[in-house]
Amino acid sequence: MPEKFDLLIRAPRAIVDGRERAANVGVRRGRIVALDAHDTHAADEVVELGPDEVLLPGLVDTHVHVNEPGRTEWEGFASATRAARAGGITTIVDMPLNSIPPTVDVDALSVKRRVAADKSVVNVGFWGGAVPGNLEQLRPLHDAGVFGFKCFLLHSGVDEFPPLSLPELEKALIEIASFDGLMIVHAEDAAVISSAPSASGTSYSGFLDSRPRAAENQAIAQVIDLSRRTGCRVHILHLSSADALPMIAQARQDGVRVTAETCPHYLCFDAEDIPPGATQFKCCPPIREAGNRELLWQGLADGVIDTVVTDHSPSTVDLKRLDTGDFGDAWGGIASLQVSLPAVWTEASRRGFALADVVRWMATNTADQVGMPDRGRIAVGAVADLVVFAPDEEFTVDVAALHHKNAVTAYDKLGLRGVVRRTWVTAASLLVRA
Repeated sequence: MPEKFDLLIRAPRAIVDGRERAANVGVRRGRIVALDAHDTHAADEVVELGPDEVLLPGLVDTHVHVNEPGRTEWEGFASATRAARAGGITTIVDMPLNSIPPTVDVDALSVKRRVAADKSVVNVGFWGGAVPGNLEQLRPLHDAGVFGFKCFLLHSGVDEFPPLSLPELEKALIEIASFDGLMIVHAEDAAVISSAPSASGTSYSGFLDSRPRAAENQAIAQVIDLSRRTGCRVHILHLSSADALPMIAQARQDGVRVTAETCPHYLCFDAEDIPPGATQFKCCPPIREAGNRELLWQGLADGVIDTVVTDHSPSTVDLKRLDTGDFGDAWGGIASLQVSLPAVWTEASRRGFALADVVRWMATNTADQVGMPDRGRIAVGAVADLVVFAPDEEFTVDVAALHHKNAVTAYDKLGLRGVVRRTWVTAASLLVRA
């Protein structure tokens, strides 16, 4: 007699192999072992999805600032992973800043893993950091299982994570290429920004002028050139300037190993509608104009942008300077872990994209980028981290009801489409690069 399933999910609608279809998903010991099982009595638990529900793979968010240890009052693994799970995200990869110490050596990585181990309710992996002076730490961090390395080309916002100069970046890329690692880059050029007007006051247009597209475009061109010369894999973080899309597309045609991501806030909001003093919308690079936003959507449609990730970058409420509305003084970062799926789905569906497209951008491609081929998809052999999503149910974001530690987000009071009704995480664990 066949071995019983631990769980059988009968889903009239599921995203499988890039399309919506019916699936009876059999789970045994945390893995999907069947997609067309029919014997409901051969399972310890049977779940029947309704006609308004779609079974999705758990999302994989590769750009999350958890901030613990050191700045746990900003977020922390307990609150961040609860928010992620409530939002249908079953795996996160934590950035090497803004924690203290930053994850720039193996000792710091060990500290972060110890802190995360008993607090996380989703799977957690870690990026390493590339900063001046830690070139010899990159291979040990790689061997310890980080998924790649993050660097900045201008001040990161925190002094303990300084930027790389272009010569330092080239040396780091040569080292990372020697073990076929991945460098992910906050690509804004410091010289361009230093020559731009300073950000101050309540005007969003003034803040936008302080972070011009040229800063992104110049830095991305430099990263592509260095990747071409060194052969190192590179990834452009939080792309907001659509001007850079043609050069990324051309570089790929030329064989440069470059990928790019964008974020929900660049796809949902536009600069023209941000009110004066609304510092909850401040992030770097900034939210740009509506026309630019539509070109980012086209970049997703064309496959030039590979992934959509949150860049969840929270802080305490006081650091957002909501009292003064001063964009120059406010912390730059948007908290969005719990609402990223409905936010992207709301805007994607308005433009004729399917739910399978959203799953590709936020689950399959993100998992593939960091070498997790058994996540981010509903397939036999995949980890059974799964989400029940009601794509047509509408709700209004209430910041006070979110699991984020601090009650400030650009999405507060926004009407969205799509509700996560249930999330399965088979065994929340700390992940290492395969």
